[in-house]
Amino acid sequence: MKVRGSLLGLLGVLSLVAAYELAAQPQAANRFAVIDVYVDSVEPLAAWQFELTEQDGRMQVVGIEGGESASYAEPPFYDRDAVASGAADRIIVADFSLREPAQLPVGRTRVASVHVRLAGDQSPDYQLRLVAAGAADGRSIDAEISLDTRGLGTEAGR
Repeated sequence: MKVRGSLLGLLGVLSLVAAYELAAQPQAANRFAVIDVYVDSVEPLAAWQFELTEQDGRMQVVGIEGGESASYAEPPFYDRDAVASGAADRIIVADFSLREPAQLPVGRTRVASVHVRLAGDQSPDYQLRLVAAGAADGRSIDAEISLDTRGLGTEAGR
């Protein structure tokens, strides 16, 4: 009986030491960033769609803003339920404008800003793919897509 009590006491002490060691270890911080997405076209841009992922799955989309042109100033279309539930580790974003071609952006224009939370401290490896770009008459147009990032702030790990 004495041996059993001693073993239980030792087990309790070891459990406390292990819990303390785990709590004392540095935890990975979450970082926040904004990914500005640009579409560049020599023709007026009436519609676009892109897909954004992070190669290692460390990205969680937390919000999306509209672009710099009046044609795309409002937030674009995306799966708001997936973002609200925290399940958006990849996102497909799209928008269109019914403005006259003379009022549509030409050249490099920011079409959206994607706000993300990144897990860990490794550099993100974003994968951005232009799915479609279109003219006011519905034709596909040649365009290029690119991104810039800003604000890799941190949030203390939990």
